[in-house]
Amino acid sequence: MPPALPPDAGWQRLPLRAASMAAVGSGITALVMVGGALGVPWVMLRLPLPGWAVIAIVAVAVVLGAGLGFRRQRRTWWRLDAQGLGVRRDLMWQLDTRVPLSRVQHLDLRRGPIERAAQLATLVVHTAGSRFSAVTLSGLDHADAERLRDTLGRQLDQDDDAL
Repeated sequence: MPPALPPDAGWQRLPLRAASMAAVGSGITALVMVGGALGVPWVMLRLPLPGWAVIAIVAVAVVLGAGLGFRRQRRTWWRLDAQGLGVRRDLMWQLDTRVPLSRVQHLDLRRGPIERAAQLATLVVHTAGSRFSAVTLSGLDHADAERLRDTLGRQLDQDDDAL
């Protein structure tokens, strides 16, 4: 399959290390979920499934989970322009989110210990609306996240229509 191309000019892709981290996280999630769903009944109920089959099923689930996590991050793009922030995700369903400057309330940067180690950050754009109205863009390079936050903040300060 050819590499995914940005939807059009001006769109930027998340860094490769973000996709690698997403692959590890999704692989671990698949290991816990499928391993628990198969392992516990296999041990407790003594299901007639050979041990190698349980290991093979869990291994396939881990590989599939890691692949989906990696691909999900690699198929995410963002763009900042004069109108606001755009986020596009394209794995199985396409999602195109546009946050106009007039809807931005405030901006946050989140960095957990794993993100700090990988020089990544999560930008949270809180928007006008209900208390759960926020657009989250995780896996950004830390410098890009700070630049986005500062640029959006400056644009927000200059926009007379902003709330």
